[in-house]
Amino acid sequence: MSVDADYLVDRRRIRRKLTFWRVAAFVILVVALIGCILAVSNFGETSKRSAHIARLPINGVILDNRDQLKLIEKLGKTASVKGVIVSINSPGGSTTGGETLYNALRDLSTKKPVVAEIRTVGASAGYMIALASDHIVARYNSITGSIGVLFQFGNAAKLMETLGLEMDAVKSTPLKAEPDFYSPASEEAKGVLRDLVMDSFDWFVALVAERRNLAPEEARRLADGRIYSGHAASQNGLIDAIGGEETAIAWLTDEKGVEKDLPVLDWTVEEDRNNLPLSVKMSQAIGFGVAEGLFEQVGGAKRLISPAFTLDGLVSVWQAPGADQEKSLGRGGGR
Repeated sequence: MSVDADYLVDRRRIRRKLTFWRVAAFVILVVALIGCILAVSNFGETSKRSAHIARLPINGVILDNRDQLKLIEKLGKTASVKGVIVSINSPGGSTTGGETLYNALRDLSTKKPVVAEIRTVGASAGYMIALASDHIVARYNSITGSIGVLFQFGNAAKLMETLGLEMDAVKSTPLKAEPDFYSPASEEAKGVLRDLVMDSFDWFVALVAERRNLAPEEARRLADGRIYSGHAASQNGLIDAIGGEETAIAWLTDEKGVEKDLPVLDWTVEEDRNNLPLSVKMSQAIGFGVAEGLFEQVGGAKRLISPAFTLDGLVSVWQAPGADQEKSLGRGGGR
């Protein structure tokens, strides 16, 4: 009996040890997997811990983007960022969006040297953003300028008449909600909008004069709404140099003492979101998958609406179809 008892005790002891090592091996495996996941998800961010030049892309229609503003604030606080290239390919956008982004970049320039590189197009609010930098470069044939402000409104009065529809309203004052879409705009309403546009335009022109060191009358002469090639912009003092990113980097190293041969790394809102916890990333992935499926069912209807038509209020935009796309160079027209 004693032998059987000792045997059972030994068996239990061996079983406990075996269970312990199984659990330990499982825990080690889980920790290793988590470590691999974190290493892969943060691979791009790890490289940003060493000294580099940040490339901040500004593409497409410019809107008031809070995530982008937070990213710019983060750029200013990151010690490994030695300089910033604002890479612009935008026909413009909302005047308020441009103003907000301009102010954020001006604040950034007090912490880091900032240079703007205009690629295919940097017009209207796109050019406004370039003004926030300490130096502006553009290709010889880049499109820039289009300094001005626009307020567009449509009128469907004849269409409604054809359809036999009528619209009426009771207003506290005649100028409330003017102009509307169902009746011709009065001259008084147009005058109010003209005052609004010119107030914003005067602000834009003063910005050009201040940032480009131009006499006010010269800045106003250049701000007649026309677009300029990079070459013409250079001759008129609207940019500093002809070239691309390599020219921007040379300015950072020669004029601002940024170390040569530093890597240039993209800083985008999408990449910044990659630093979220794994659980949040999984939730986002599920959400994006559902949204993508819905859009496929709709049949891509969102592409039928140009981003320019989604802008409300004052806009500063060069309205060339597809002007924010690299492939559109040479086939877009302005108006």
